[in-house]
Amino acid sequence: MRILTTVKNGSPAAAKPSPSTIALLLIIPLFLLALIFLFLFPLELRLSTCRRRADFLISGAVTVAPPAPPPSDLRLLIGVLTRADLYERRQFIRLANSLQPPSSSFSASIDIRFVFCSLYKEDQRTLVAMEILRYDDIIILNCTENMNDGKTYTFFSSLPSLFNASRRPYDYVMKADDDTYLRLPQLAGSLRRQPRDDLYYGFVIPCESRDPFRDYMSGMGYVLSWDLVEWISASEIPRRMKDGPEDLMVGEWFKEGAKAKNRFTPKPAMYNYPDPGDPCAHEFVADTIAVHRLKDNPLWAETLKYFNVAGGLHPSTFYTIT
Repeated sequence: MRILTTVKNGSPAAAKPSPSTIALLLIIPLFLLALIFLFLFPLELRLSTCRRRADFLISGAVTVAPPAPPPSDLRLLIGVLTRADLYERRQFIRLANSLQPPSSSFSASIDIRFVFCSLYKEDQRTLVAMEILRYDDIIILNCTENMNDGKTYTFFSSLPSLFNASRRPYDYVMKADDDTYLRLPQLAGSLRRQPRDDLYYGFVIPCESRDPFRDYMSGMGYVLSWDLVEWISASEIPRRMKDGPEDLMVGEWFKEGAKAKNRFTPKPAMYNYPDPGDPCAHEFVADTIAVHRLKDNPLWAETLKYFNVAGGLHPSTFYTIT
């Protein structure tokens, strides 16, 4: 920049920059330094900004709540009643469930928990603890392991105190056997249309009936609305009638207590594995909700193959599956 001056005593006077020029000369280096810092240390700048923001929140006594999850069309807890030693079965069910696609038409929050009674062997205390650390999907009830001596009653009656919530933690609770394959989007879609109170839902017995008021729902998997779970926890009726075939006894509780006025059976979408000699069985159908009596891995594999659960497998040089 060239600066013009006046002449004093016939010689040029020393150049004196104006105040605006001096300011500009000071600002330009600072601006360039700021650009270099921002380019070299962007993360530190952001962290500094966050710290100042946090300092403000703390000093101003302002609390910030975490963002609330989006509301779900329904909330379902599935308790899979099993035994502590059945590690492979639990892992298999986890794998099958993880490969199920979410519903594209509505939102459902489904929690699946494996339910068994108190641990009684030293190896269980280690191995089950490892499962809980990894998956956090196990409920251990205060009971002696059994099938028809009150385990189902203990499961339902324990839930209100376990969750200890001021509002309903779930709309529905399902009790399921560990040999039942549940297609979760189809189950949620069916429940979405049901009442949220006084509901008793499942495969009605006897096998040939489609009248949900005929008798009781099969233990393969039945759903209760949360208010019925609270009633089971508080009522003397199920407490004194807890022993016996568990699915039959649940039906007796509701008959004795004049409960479960809303009932629904989704037949033929719930059924036993196809077996010509089983009156509760029929061939696989596309809109299946539950398939029961999958007692071994080949039966599970045949069922999952029908529903193309492994259909998303991509070719690879690491394996050949024909």
